[in-house]
Amino acid sequence: MDYKAAFRNAVEQVRGEGRYRVFADLKRYRGQFPRALWTQDDGSQKDVVVWCSNDYLGQGQNPVVTDAMHKAIDEAGSGSGGTRNISGTTSYHVALEQELAALHGKDAALLFTSGYVANEAALSTLTKILPGLIIFSDELNHASMIAGIRNGRCEYKVFRHNDLEHLEDLLAKAPADAPKLVAFESVYSMDGDIADIAGTIALAKKYNALTYLDEVHAVGLYGVHGAGVAERDGVMHDIDIIEGTLGKAFGVMGGYIAGSVEMIDAIRSYAAGFIFTTSLPPALSAGAVASVRWLRDHDEVRQKHQERAATLKRRLLEAGLPVMPSVSHIVPVLVGDPVHCKMISDMLLADFSIYVQPINYPTVPRGTERLRFTPTPFHDDGMMDHLVGALDKLWSHCNVKRLGGYAA
Repeated sequence: MDYKAAFRNAVEQVRGEGRYRVFADLKRYRGQFPRALWTQDDGSQKDVVVWCSNDYLGQGQNPVVTDAMHKAIDEAGSGSGGTRNISGTTSYHVALEQELAALHGKDAALLFTSGYVANEAALSTLTKILPGLIIFSDELNHASMIAGIRNGRCEYKVFRHNDLEHLEDLLAKAPADAPKLVAFESVYSMDGDIADIAGTIALAKKYNALTYLDEVHAVGLYGVHGAGVAERDGVMHDIDIIEGTLGKAFGVMGGYIAGSVEMIDAIRSYAAGFIFTTSLPPALSAGAVASVRWLRDHDEVRQKHQERAATLKRRLLEAGLPVMPSVSHIVPVLVGDPVHCKMISDMLLADFSIYVQPINYPTVPRGTERLRFTPTPFHDDGMMDHLVGALDKLWSHCNVKRLGGYAA
């Protein structure tokens, strides 16, 4: 077996499909978000504006957050010391879990090292705790949710995206006495659409199913306190398990679930993804606490964020560019071809100092390749003028349709 050849062939296949990923070497300027320094392959450097960060509110640059992290390092050092079960539980973790539980109006919360790990560990563990569990999963759920469901080796049913009629049909056909769980997201990050949370809750209650809501692209951003879309819609108390991340709007790193004391304690006791993983460093936990507390009291930042997203959508539509429908802060622009998607991305960076990564398969279905813009409260009108002008020129230069995507 020629192992190296197998690896090369795998990469060449991705290259041949036009979806090989190249990571830009970026260093953000503290206090100047969303500006960053791009180091090119030849060692040369240039200033760029980042348009695709999931640090949606620039909290990674907020002095309140960074000061809390510095203070924690001075107090406790760098690492946590191990897994939570052995030596890695600190007062910083305890404070953060209490803060997250309070944010979501739940009795308890449990920290993980990332949102991916939180989903995979929680969903796979629930099948151990609830024998015979059937999980009903939205077809556009994140890869981490899919991994958790599959790794749990339980029976699962996939319902059409945001299709409550299809969900009810599947629920009605399931054994009435079987434990059930409906797993879905609030904001779907590639298309920017939002689930009917109240409708999903009503169905779950009708068929005696638990609800598991992924709010990773909504926590910090929606609701008067930043608890997510469920808070905004006034239904947060009816969700059984809320999963979120600390690595997007909160600007740090980590993931978590929130729910009842009994459920959290059971997952804490059985989840391999929690038990055998070194816990978050104190500095990250302290920064997250500071970020959650600060955002609870600053709804004006969320309002500004929504205004910026709406303004960019309007500006792009006025320029005749194919903005995909979105009711959230996500602004996807359809290209429809992986080669052209990467070409436009490369030109934006090299010629216009605009950084936005192409979104290709398998993140999105083939034929729906896109550029995914995430305007923040710090993207001003001048930056938008520059972006819209650049896209207008490149859409003509690269012969991409103004409506419907790529033109062969």
